[in-house]
Amino acid sequence: METNKKKVALVTGANTGVGFQVAKALATEGYTVYVGARNLQKGEAAASAIGNAAKAIHLDITDTDTINRAVAKIQDESGYLTLLVNNAAISHAGKEGRTMEEVLGAQKPSIASMSELRTVWDTNVFSTLAVTQAVLPLLQNAPAARIVTVSSALGSLTLNANPQNPYRAAFDAVYGASKTALNGIFLSLANELENTNIKIHLVSPGFTATALNNFQGTDTVEHGSLEPIRVALAEDLPNGSFTGPADFAGADNVLPW
Repeated sequence: METNKKKVALVTGANTGVGFQVAKALATEGYTVYVGARNLQKGEAAASAIGNAAKAIHLDITDTDTINRAVAKIQDESGYLTLLVNNAAISHAGKEGRTMEEVLGAQKPSIASMSELRTVWDTNVFSTLAVTQAVLPLLQNAPAARIVTVSSALGSLTLNANPQNPYRAAFDAVYGASKTALNGIFLSLANELENTNIKIHLVSPGFTATALNNFQGTDTVEHGSLEPIRVALAEDLPNGSFTGPADFAGADNVLPW
């Protein structure tokens, strides 16, 4: 087992938004951070902005070849991973430039495009798990490792079954339900790995203004990144946690499944 104390992280979708903020915070705290990006030039620009502790890595989570090359690169350069942050995700696969309301209106289960549903779920659910499976051997080489997966409170069945939830109308079949499926898979993984060196955490950034919602979220990306950063840096959270910002989830940050 790897005994080197230097912490190494991979953050997917790290060239912008919450992923960039998390990668920057990890680098500040002494991690070597692989900045995963579909577009390597954008990844290199982000890594340069973060500093010497950041390394751009080409990673399209929907492309098995780039996943395998990224894993091989990290294996060759570092030999292990301390932390995987699954941040890459999409909210829709339809026409660009639509408002958040237009996107949500098209993603109601009664009318949702099967093609769009499959595309979003392929990225948010299947590809996120594919990356995780691919890097598990690297995580197993660390004395203590963690997987932090950026989810959403929109994935909570408990919250969306509550008529008092003001965000309930946004729970759609395409994006919202993809986060429910993501939660289920990673809770299953937490159960599987509970007696190993790897802990699993899911985290909601809150209603953050990013490209996912056409920058119509109510929180700045800096504010929305606070909870993912907290979870990414924390090493004492219980395995299988699901948390969100205190101003939504409450003082203990715990979100219901």
